[in-house]
This record gives sequence, C-alpha cells and structure tokens, in this order.
Amino acid sequence: MNWIDLSIFIVYMVALIGIGYYFLKRNKSTDDYYVGGRNMGPWHVGLSVVATDVGGGFSIGLGGLGFAIGISGSWMLFTGLLGAWLAAVFLVPLVYKVGLKHNFHTFPQMLNFFYDKRVAMLAGIISGIGYIGFSSSQILAGGKLASATFIDLNLTWALIIMGAIAVVYTVMGGLKAVIYTDTVQWIVLILGLTLIGIPIGYHAVGGMSEIREVLPAEFLQFDNITWQRAVKWLVTILPIWFVGMTLYQRIYASQNAKRAKKAWYIAGVFEYPFMAFMGVVLGLFARVAFENGMFQAWGYEFSGGVDVEMGLPILLRNTLPVGLMGLMMAAYFSAIMSTADSCLMAASGNLLIDIGMKLFKVELKGKALLRASQILTLAIGVIAILIALNLQNVLELMLYSYAFMVSGLFLPVLGILIFKKPEPVAAIFAMIGGGSLTVIMTFLPSLPFGLDANVFGLTFSAILYFGLHYLIKHNRRTRLYG
Repeated sequence: MNWIDLSIFIVYMVALIGIGYYFLKRNKSTDDYYVGGRNMGPWHVGLSVVATDVGGGFSIGLGGLGFAIGISGSWMLFTGLLGAWLAAVFLVPLVYKVGLKHNFHTFPQMLNFFYDKRVAMLAGIISGIGYIGFSSSQILAGGKLASATFIDLNLTWALIIMGAIAVVYTVMGGLKAVIYTDTVQWIVLILGLTLIGIPIGYHAVGGMSEIREVLPAEFLQFDNITWQRAVKWLVTILPIWFVGMTLYQRIYASQNAKRAKKAWYIAGVFEYPFMAFMGVVLGLFARVAFENGMFQAWGYEFSGGVDVEMGLPILLRNTLPVGLMGLMMAAYFSAIMSTADSCLMAASGNLLIDIGMKLFKVELKGKALLRASQILTLAIGVIAILIALNLQNVLELMLYSYAFMVSGLFLPVLGILIFKKPEPVAAIFAMIGGGSLTVIMTFLPSLPFGLDANVFGLTFSAILYFGLHYLIKHNRRTRLYG
C-alpha cells in the first residue's frame, strides 16, 4: 500500500478511536452505554441498523457470493428487506412501548417481562454465545481484508490488529458512539462503492463485453441459486430481525415508536437493493479478473484454489489509484468495525445484565455497572479474536451464528406476538430443543433434501412450542372446569 493510502487509512482509524474516547468521557450510565440515551433519530438509527446487520462481514461475504455465483447472490439480502419491514410492522411498536416503560437495555429483559426469569436466562446464554460467534466473523472479515491489502501482513497478525482496534473502540465508546459513527461510516462506504469501487472495477476488467465473454451466462441471471440455498437464507436471516440483541438496543435507543419504525424501513431499503447489488457486482468483477489471469499478473498464486472471499479485496487493492484506495479500504474497515462493536456490546449486555448479575445475585448500578460492562466487553473481544484465528469462512461463520440464535429464540418471540399469555415452559423447551437440534445437525455429513440444519431446528422448535402451549392451556382449563 502506498504511503499516501496508508496515511489516509491510519488517520481514519485514529479518528474513529478518538470518537470512542470522546464518548468514553460522556457515558454516565448504562442508558448511555447500551441504548444511546434513548433519544436517537430515525436516520441515525436506520443507518446504524443496516451498518450493523450488513457491515463488513456481509460486504466481504457478498463479494464472495458474487465471485462464486454472480448477481443471484443479491437474493441473500432480500431476506433482510423482508425481515426489517415485517419487524417494523409487528415487533417494533410493542418492543418500544414495553422497553421504554420498564427501562430495558437487552433482549432477554423483554422475554423476562412476557415469560419469566428462566426464559430470560436461557435467552441470554443463547444470544451471548451467538453474538460472540458473530463478532468473530467480523474480525475475520477485517483480517481477510487487511491481509489482502497489506502484502507483508499475514492473516494471523491481520486478525490480531483488526480485532484489537475494534475491541478498544467498542470498550470506550458505547452505543451512542457506535450509532453516530455508523452513520458516517455507512455513507462513506455507499459513496465509495458507488463512485469509486464499481466504476473503476468495471473499467479495469474491460466492461460489459468482457464480462459477458468471460463468465457463464448464469452469472448475470437471477436464478443461479438452488432452492435449498434460498430457503437457508430465508429461515436464517429473516428471523434474526426478531431476535437480534443489537436491534432491540436500537429500538430502545429511538426517540419514539414512530421514528423507530421509520428507521427499520430505511434499513430495509439500504439492505436491498443498495448494498445487495453493490456487493455482488464487485465480487463478479473480481471473478472476471481472476478468470482473465489478472490475479496471477498481480503476483497472487493459489495452489489450493482461490478463496472466493479474497477476490474482492484483491481486486480493490490492485485497481484503485493512490488516495482513493486508502479511502475505500478505510470505508470497508470501518464497516467491519461498525458491526463488530455492536455485536461485542450485545454479547456483553447478555452476559453481564442477563446472566452474570442474575446468576450471582449482584446488583450493579451507575459507574460500577458501566465499568463492569467495559471490562466484560474487553474479555469477550479477546475470545472473539481467538475464535477468528481458528476459522476461515466469514459468511459461513456468520450464518452459523445466526442459525444458532434463530432456531432457539424465534419461536418464543413469535409467541409474544401471537398469544396474550404465552407459556414459559413451551418457550424453554422450544429454545433448548430447536437450538440443540440445529447444532447437532450442523455436524452431520448430509441432511434430508440438502436443506440447512436451521430448517429442521426451527421446525422442531415450532412443534415443541405450539404443542406444549396448547397442551398446557388445555390441562389448565381441564383442572379449572373439570
């Protein structure tokens, strides 16, 4: 990387850490740290939601999909649009009303209100583990991008450096810093892809005539995916909008319910079509460059086959001019950080407020709770880095983390929306049964019809939840009325 690009990149990263330090001095309570003082506007929240959900992990993952299957990979984020808008209509008004009234900071606190403390504790464990995995996927995305950008930097050191930056920034800043910087980071990323990455990448690979000549026709069609993959995206990504701790924090952070709903509509549109197509198109350009031997000409050799998620970073590194490359890399890195910091905070909130304080019956308040949150966030960040060091595929790690949370948590949330008095026992069995089956089936060599493990986990969770709910209601009526 040229010294000009490196300087731009370093200044950008130092500025973000500086913002984290700025808010470190102004975070006076857990309201400030976890829910941004509960006074954030819809555009800040909406852009923060999409930055957190898509972020760098999906950015790199989308590039990998574009490299592997072409523009059909954009369908993955169509499920994000559906999830965001369905949540805006059915979930956001209820969550905001109850969360404001009872001063909630986490997702399991909502389950405690509608069910009981057993359900909340179990949800905190599932959500905390899931978000540690999700944090690891973002650090892995940053490491891959860094190792492709800086030739002398191997993936291990890239992971450690990127992880350290993300963790330090998160520990200091809290949600208010995250939301404000997410807005800037997302605007920079969108403008960078639209005005820099896509035009220059398109020109570098030879334009549409070269794309059509080099790639199979299905790379430019929307049906180049199997129905099993489409189902996997649908059942894994759409429900996360109903169980994601980071999303509940942003509902609580909104000024009112109406503005929270608006934020979710904004987030959905930015997921699809904006980010969906920009990510896969750049990955498609990288595939053209690879097929034409440009990667080899740039000095990259792949004895064991190319990592599809490395195609996009390699393309950008070798086609962007001096100065613009620094801005583009800074935008990608900041997008990664915008997701990593939110996920680290979510895991921290789950493990401290929903598990630690309840398990050990400790009541922390004020500065003591704030400092404990920061220390735990640091510890979780170290664990996330260690996990990232032992895994290789960003998108798969993200989807595994999503599946683990979705299969355990979606049905209890659905029960809140359907029933006036949902049954805690039904929720507990659905969480344990659905989550456990998904984990077990993930390690099987093959599954029926080639479907994803989460399909079976969610189905089993639904059978347990609705079956036990109606059975318990029936037994209760029998005892009352004979």
